[in-house]
Amino acid sequence: MNVLLDECVPLRFGNALTNVAVSTARAQGWTSLRNGELLAQMRAAGFTTLVTVERNLTFQQHIAASGIAVIVVHAVTNRLPDPLPLAPQVVAAIAETPAGAIARVGV
Repeated sequence: MNVLLDECVPLRFGNALTNVAVSTARAQGWTSLRNGELLAQMRAAGFTTLVTVERNLTFQQHIAASGIAVIVVHAVTNRLPDPLPLAPQVVAAIAETPAGAIARVGV
């Protein structure tokens, strides 16, 4: 599984996702892409899962057609101390969420 952290997710959150190959939108040079373009680039580059804190993404994009699994992390803020305790649940959601589906963690 190739996982991409959206630019709104703290970079160091990726370190807490054990046994998962993680990259970031910043590392890929995709920080200026809109969500639809981001999903298309991810698919073309072989990514399977997007981890984001952006709750509206799932309402703005046709996730089922994207072929990308989306994990939405619901934390009080996107500062590292808030989503960090949810990392084990995110790892589980990455393993269980099929392409084109949405999982919400921390709801």
